[in-house]
Amino acid sequence: MDAKLLQRELLELTTRVLEEGVIDKQFLEIQTLRDEDNPNFTDEVVALFFEDAQKLINEITKALEQGQNYVDFGKISADAHQLKGISASVGAKRITDLCIAFRGFCDQLISEGSLQQLHYEFSLTKNKIESIFKLEKQILAAGGMLPGM
Repeated sequence: MDAKLLQRELLELTTRVLEEGVIDKQFLEIQTLRDEDNPNFTDEVVALFFEDAQKLINEITKALEQGQNYVDFGKISADAHQLKGISASVGAKRITDLCIAFRGFCDQLISEGSLQQLHYEFSLTKNKIESIFKLEKQILAAGGMLPGM
């Protein structure tokens, strides 16, 4: 496929994901940190985010699922706070926003719906960002240049 067409597709996808609120401008800022010496910088940063975020979501899930008589809302709140921080650092806006709300629920009973929403938003964010990276790789393979490089 032609690099110009792929670049246009990347711009449209990134714009759409931004408009949907899945990512914010922080994600775009991270992309500008990529250069010729480290063209995979953004991929590496986001891969670490995916790994750390999945661990935190698993911890929150485990704490909620095993807490028949007692749920440690302090630990859940701390995990949600950490997840909020790493999500904000990569521009995963909807996850960040959900973590803010999720932490508020720690003062009350946390509904199972919030946890399901957290899993959904993580999966959605991961899929959208991976689509962006796939297009970037296709652009490079087609001999094109990425924004910020």
